[in-house]
Amino acid sequence: MSDENLNDYRIFYTVAKEKNISRAAHSLFISQPAVSKTIHRLEDRLGATLFFRTSRGVSLTAEGQVLFESVEAAMQSLSSGEYQILKMKNLDLGHIRIGVSTTLCKHLLLPYLKDFIHMHPHVRISIYCQSTNQTVKLLEEGIIDLGLIGRPLSDKNIQFLPLVEIEDIFAASPCCLEHLGLTEHISKQLVSSHPSPEIYLESTLFDTATILLLDKENMTRQYIDDYLSIRHIQPKHLLEVTTMDLLIEFAKIGLGVACVIKNFILEELKSGALVEVPLSIPIHRREIGFAYSLHRALSCAAEEFIKAVES
Repeated sequence: MSDENLNDYRIFYTVAKEKNISRAAHSLFISQPAVSKTIHRLEDRLGATLFFRTSRGVSLTAEGQVLFESVEAAMQSLSSGEYQILKMKNLDLGHIRIGVSTTLCKHLLLPYLKDFIHMHPHVRISIYCQSTNQTVKLLEEGIIDLGLIGRPLSDKNIQFLPLVEIEDIFAASPCCLEHLGLTEHISKQLVSSHPSPEIYLESTLFDTATILLLDKENMTRQYIDDYLSIRHIQPKHLLEVTTMDLLIEFAKIGLGVACVIKNFILEELKSGALVEVPLSIPIHRREIGFAYSLHRALSCAAEEFIKAVES
């Protein structure tokens, strides 16, 4: 339907509501002859008379009434759409879809969501919990608006807003380290700069300990595998776990030495429930942040969320 046809129906609708061509013209801010010309053009196009002309104004014919009911429904639908958009702009309505891993959701996303929802209680939030690789895929497909992920190696199609640096470490319970005979060596390592304790410690660690890692589908696991490969380290005993929280819990009960994110076990390290195993070459820190597609416009609600994060 052309813009001209849409305008014709808008004029028809106003005349039918006003029941008077002069009042309709005044309401539309156009001349009375222009209104009359439009009605005649519409009647010619439809091949039907739409109005009876009377001394007091106009009234709908049977054909006009049928058209009016359809046009009225369309006008109400358009008004409703405009109203919904206005509500979205005012954040009285809206929807944000966020992809995030279970661990990052718990430790990083929830505080941001808590503050945002407090300010904008009518915005609907959908959380898609999956791996970073899956989150990036959903971003590319336009299924989600934002992803809370580690900075991707290639971000040419993604805008990345960094939030925090995280550090991967190996940690274990005191009883696990005692069982492995590493407690004394770790104590020496903490006060010694000599390299030999480091070499002995890591050799014992990866040869004899059960190493707890995330499964291979996880980007963190891929990052750790790269670190181990570069250093030519091949753990002899592996136990793979699906989530970071399970890694932490398994490490706390002495099941093995877990590769975990240090930022998320600060309380356990402080209380002594877990002990960091020092490495001769620490694992390089990573950036975590919100990502969104450069090729799709963010909704008003998602834009406001990003502004809240930046502030």
